[in-house]
Amino acid sequence: MLTRLVLLSLPFAVALASAIPFRGYQHKVKESIHGPPSGWYRHAPAPKHHMLELKIALPQPKFPELEQHLLEVSDPSHARYGAHLSKQETEALLAPHPETLDVVGKWLALHGLAEEDITRSSANDWVTIRVPVGLAEEMLTTEYHVYRHVHTGESIIRTTSYSLPEILHDYIDLIQPTTMFARFKAFKSTLHWTNHTPADPNPSGSTITGPAGNQVDASCNNTITVSCLRQLYNAVDYNTSATNGNAFGITGYLNESTNNVDLQQFYRLQNPSAYGSNYTSVSIHGGKNNQSYEAAGLEANLDTQFGFGLTWPTPGTFYTTGGEPIFNPDLLTGTDTNEPYSYWLEYILAQDKIPQSISTSYGDDEQTVPRSYAIRVCNGMAALGARGVSVIFSSGDGGVGDGVVYPDKPLGHQCYSNDGLKTPMFLPVFPASCP
Repeated sequence: MLTRLVLLSLPFAVALASAIPFRGYQHKVKESIHGPPSGWYRHAPAPKHHMLELKIALPQPKFPELEQHLLEVSDPSHARYGAHLSKQETEALLAPHPETLDVVGKWLALHGLAEEDITRSSANDWVTIRVPVGLAEEMLTTEYHVYRHVHTGESIIRTTSYSLPEILHDYIDLIQPTTMFARFKAFKSTLHWTNHTPADPNPSGSTITGPAGNQVDASCNNTITVSCLRQLYNAVDYNTSATNGNAFGITGYLNESTNNVDLQQFYRLQNPSAYGSNYTSVSIHGGKNNQSYEAAGLEANLDTQFGFGLTWPTPGTFYTTGGEPIFNPDLLTGTDTNEPYSYWLEYILAQDKIPQSISTSYGDDEQTVPRSYAIRVCNGMAALGARGVSVIFSSGDGGVGDGVVYPDKPLGHQCYSNDGLKTPMFLPVFPASCP
């Protein structure tokens, strides 16, 4: 009987789900991993009263149609090139089937969650709930533990497997945080500081041939400036505008803040015409932009200074995304147990007006991210593309390695799978690896 139910048509299955308690159905594993990825170890059971913010992804049956739109409007040789979708058109192609909302809503209600306890995304394709660990374990037939990282000391609450009533498998794509151990990090700056001024190996006025075939100041071999970047990309003669409708966004995560005093000093040195100008700061899910010097982040400062310094007077926005839930003191941790991208995507896709270009300098090894989650985040990036947004991610710091420096490794990095087999392999970076 249970096997046959899965094969029934969607409306009939929904009718049955509405009439029969979910607890009467056999639970089946929805997602599992062999164990914590390399570097993580199980420390202790998670406190039952610790609050988790669970994000539930609902199926997007019309996504293939959205993807086709994306391919057509992005192809200069296609007749529909540039005919981007509106927010409403995009949401209609991301939305779950109405009956999915009904089935999942009934399951949540069985666990005591009313509609006012549920937050839904603009397209209704994500559902967010806040529940204690004990209730999450009951809902997902699992056990959460505190895991710690051997190199960083970070602690997170995760599980290596979770289950759902079998009839729900067709109505829920994934639930996180469960099996994802990604440590989304800011990619390193290659800036270096020194207390003395070295002799200039390139006399003033000398030039070299740049990658675009144009002549570039020879000093750009040693020092990166706004002027050097414009020369290297052959964009010296391009004039940006504050009135043509263009806008530029930069994202920040991990509680990294910019520093506006530093930014103005950078403008004074690198682009004096921008001195005194401002950008818009947007907080998402509790993201901070603390202006104390102690809170300034190297990545956030680097990104905003060069990003806004290059693009001024194009209007700029800094999106700072949080995602740090309340922690129980007995965990001895203040680190973030949530991932940032679904929160940022949920916010940005709900906006009527979005910058046409958005840059991000954060990521992690693709193999630390469950495939189901990676697909959903990449789908969100595709939705932005269909609306005419160029979403740009840095490709990482370690070449084909993991970007982490290990003093005991001959090459400083490691290149193998973390599925327990340690198979030699290249390690693409997520979300830069989205198609």
